[in-house]
Amino acid sequence: MMTLGDVNRLDEPAFVRTFGDIAEHSPWVAERAHDAAPFESREDLIQAFETAMRTAEHAAKLSLIRAHPDLAGKAAIAGELAEDSRKEQAGAGLDQLNEAEFAEFTQLNTAYQEKFGFPFIFAVKGSTKHMILEAFAARIGNDRDEEFNIALTQIARIFRFRLEERITA
Repeated sequence: MMTLGDVNRLDEPAFVRTFGDIAEHSPWVAERAHDAAPFESREDLIQAFETAMRTAEHAAKLSLIRAHPDLAGKAAIAGELAEDSRKEQAGAGLDQLNEAEFAEFTQLNTAYQEKFGFPFIFAVKGSTKHMILEAFAARIGNDRDEEFNIALTQIARIFRFRLEERITA
């Protein structure tokens, strides 16, 4: 874990090397977040990541959403998840699905992707597979704009979880 002082001593390249993976395959979020340094608190740092994401152009936000893997999807099976995603999905039990559960996740991922054009985003830390399936069922009826905004809110939660694991309060 790093202290806030450690974080504030990082120049932009070092900051991006350290935190470029907070946003799934999207180091540009860390680049933009660094513009808010120095940070007064861990909460300020977390907020800087969310602000960087939310103030980006629509195309960049969509690219960020699409950079996330399907939950319990092909990337997980192939071992191609980013380390944080792998740990988060395993923590929710998504690496222990039985055949029927895997089939259900696959069907839901496909239906969601076909409807919205991006993967279902859910900050899985602290959740169970049942909670995730309930969220899938509740959200599949939303319209695209609503789901786009929910996806960004879920990504902001992912930022929070990941930064809280790396930075002391």
